[in-house]
Parts: sequence; C-alpha cells; structure tokens
Amino acid sequence: MIRILTITLLFLATAMPLRAQQNILIEMDLQQTDHLKAYGVVYWVLTRGVDVDWLLNYKHGSFMTGYYPFIEQELRVRGVSFRVIDGSTAAQILAEVSSPDRNMEVVRLEKAPKIAVYVPPNFQPWDDAVTLALEYAEVPYDKLWDEEVIQGKLDEYDWLHLHHEDFTGQYGKFYGQFSTYPWYIQQVAINESMAKRLGFKKVSELKKAVARTIKEYVGGGGFMFAMCSATDTFDIALAAESTDICDVMFDGDPPDPDCQERLNFEKTFAFENFELVMNPYEYEYSNIDMTPAFGGRPDNDYFTLFDFSAKYDPVPSMLTQCHVNVVAGFLGQTTAFRKDLIKKYVTILGEKEGTNEVKYLHGNYGRGTFTWYGGHDPEDYQHRVGDPPTDLSLHKNSPGYRLILNNILFPAAKKKQLKT
Repeated sequence: MIRILTITLLFLATAMPLRAQQNILIEMDLQQTDHLKAYGVVYWVLTRGVDVDWLLNYKHGSFMTGYYPFIEQELRVRGVSFRVIDGSTAAQILAEVSSPDRNMEVVRLEKAPKIAVYVPPNFQPWDDAVTLALEYAEVPYDKLWDEEVIQGKLDEYDWLHLHHEDFTGQYGKFYGQFSTYPWYIQQVAINESMAKRLGFKKVSELKKAVARTIKEYVGGGGFMFAMCSATDTFDIALAAESTDICDVMFDGDPPDPDCQERLNFEKTFAFENFELVMNPYEYEYSNIDMTPAFGGRPDNDYFTLFDFSAKYDPVPSMLTQCHVNVVAGFLGQTTAFRKDLIKKYVTILGEKEGTNEVKYLHGNYGRGTFTWYGGHDPEDYQHRVGDPPTDLSLHKNSPGYRLILNNILFPAAKKKQLKT
C-alpha cells in the first residue's frame, strides 16, 4: 500500500508543475537562439497534454506555458532559449497582451495536430522545405501519396502539406529539358503505374481525382498548406476538371483545342481568369506564376508581411508571426502569384511591395483553410535539380522557415479562436 502511494505521488509530481506559480516563457525576438526548434518544442509540449499560450505580437510571437521540469530539460537539450518567470511577471505579460490598446492577443494551443505530407515513393527529404523544417524541428509526420488519398486516409489527419507537385499531370513540365534523365523517366513510370493500379486511364485523370479529394478534405475541416508548384497546379487541375489540357507526350493524346474556354474558375480555391501556357516545352503552367524569366537577384528580392489586428484577425496574425517584417525572397517553379488573378475573398499575407507579386496567401473553404506560399526553399534562393539539401542548423533563425512553422502550429489553436 505504501509503495502504491509512493508511486502515485511520484506520478503527480511529474505530471503537475513543481513550481505552481512559475511559467516558462519562450521569447521569439532577435535574441532567440533557435527559432525553428522552438516550434518543435512547443509541438512536443502539446503532445504531452500541456497547453501553450501563443502570445501574438509579443516579442514577435512568443510562447508561454506552465513550469514543468521536463519542459525545461527539453528546451536545454534542443538549444532553445527561454526564461523561467514568476506568476506575477506572467500575469503582467498576459495583461499587456490582452490590453485593448495593444495589437496583441493570447491564443491557446491545446492539441498537437496530426500531420501528413503528400510525397511520391521516390521522395527525398531535401526535395521539400517543409519536410526539412519538420525534420529539423523534430516534429513527427506521416507520408502519403495518391493511393492513400484516394482511399480516404486524409480524414485521419488535421494538416496536409503539398510541395512541388504537379496536379495537372504534366510531370512538372520538365519534358523539354529533362525528358531523357533517369529521374524523369522513373517519375513518369511511377505515376503511370499508380494511375493504372487505381483504375485511371491517364495520370492527369488520377491527379484531378486527388485534387478533388483534397478539396473535399479542406471543405470538411482540414488545414492545407502548399508551396511551389503545388499551389497553382492544384487550382489549374480543379478548373480543368472537364477538359484535357495535357499534350500528347504527357497523356498519349493532344489537348482539347477549347480547353482554355472550358476552364471553370468557380471550382478553384484562390485563382481565377488565368491563362494556360500550352507549349509543352515551356517550363510554366499558366500566367499565375511570376517567376523571373532569367532568374532573379537575391540582393534585390524581398517581400513584406502584412500587419494584421491580432485581436480581430487572429488567423492571419498567427500565420505572419516573425521577428522581421521584410523577408528575403526565393525562387521556385512557382515563385509568386499574380495579384490581379487572386480571388477577392483571399487574404494576402505577404507581397513584394510596389509590384503585382503576392508571395503568401490564405483563404477559407468550407470548414477548412488553405495557405499557399510561393517558392521552393527559403534559404536556397535558386534551388536546382540535384542541388544538395539545405542544412537548417546553419539557418536556425530563418524568417522564411518561420512562416512555414507558423502553419504547423496554426491548427493547434483553440477552435473558437480560429473563426474569422
């Protein structure tokens, strides 16, 4: 009996704060030693059943939670800077953040979202900035692809990431430059095999079905985050549901000569009135994308994050938390979005000032949301096929990667605070 009582007391001692009046504050300003791993620790804390307060706009999006020895130990192990503060100091911070005079807000994070990343079987982690961020921040995720999507596995997840996928069935439009390369040939073979196995005559028809299923997932309450070509090709696939836009080298027959006129923009998430690029040898899908024709200049490529009201617009405020408001740009197959083709209800989160270029956007569909971020890798300005992976230990405080990880924690917020 005494032994049982001792074990029970030990359990309670580890499950409850040893310093009941103290808190842990993870500041996310310029003094933070590792912004990216900070997100991973917060996610890890949520998996332990401990709530975390996200202090929007307080020292650039800091986090606060009750004091637990295991949290302090984890922060030290991962090299994330933090402060242990007393109850009085915590109360003062919360009062400041809650003040109607300050553009700040407290968002309670309650449950770690279950994460899925849509990737093909031949995927390499360095092909995708989000998986690089997840690996570095030590956030667990599952990989799935067309078969799992068609089989309804998306319903098991809260958050889905898509990266440089091509939902139009044109294999990234790499045909003109890379059609004889082994990796391209393998990509075509894998996609064709999957389409046949799932009962589709063409890869393009399979990809349309995948896009429709993801759309239904979002409508049912899922959170979708996409980068690079998974953004515009997703909407193109939805708009082209009733027509064939693929040339003979992609699906064995020529495209519908009236495919442009048959696009249905009512079916898309973010873009409308766009024009397709029908040349199969041109490395572009449509005029949505604003990738520079001859590359860009990293010394002159920046985008600005919008400043939202944390109290009235908590969702875009969460998605734009950063220790800088001007972020270095980076290229991708889809680098930025043409502003005049974006639907009016979509929220622009970041744009290149003085231009028609939008880098970062967010919108609602049904009970879910989509957030799209142009470009491939925030710390590799012009990532090329075969380039080595980005070492995030050299970019611990990357503003561009912080925006990705904002999206990881966004679904953890208390549901009533996500309503906009």
